[in-house]
Amino acid sequence: MIQFTLKCANDHHFDSWFQSGTAFDKLHASGMVSCSVCGTTQVNKAIMAPRVSTAEKAATPTAKPKLNEPANPTEQALAELKKYVEKNSDYVGTNFATEARAIHTGDAPQRPIWGETRGDEAKKLIEDGVPVAPLPFTPTRKSN
Repeated sequence: MIQFTLKCANDHHFDSWFQSGTAFDKLHASGMVSCSVCGTTQVNKAIMAPRVSTAEKAATPTAKPKLNEPANPTEQALAELKKYVEKNSDYVGTNFATEARAIHTGDAPQRPIWGETRGDEAKKLIEDGVPVAPLPFTPTRKSN
């Protein structure tokens, strides 16, 4: 495995792992390497410093990044959006389609909600003029 720092045509920098340098070249040539921020396939390797391990450096413990913390500004923005939605709206779980339709028709009180629904149910809501939008995160599962 090899990690490359990549840069897209829109100047976004990100890291990605590949099986080998040859594997990267094949995926890049077939247009299968895309920017993790904007999605463009105009991606190239960025200039990288080699990782060299020395005995002195290996003996010094380093702080490892926490996996549950945002790694970049995009992840930070998504975390803030999730926190805002969870704080300022009601989670209705899998009853989202039913509740959204009831609010739209006036059968339930007007309020911000969020929840889960199947793709076909979401499509039907949109076709019927119910204002809904997908959220770029999954709900936090709460246990008792």
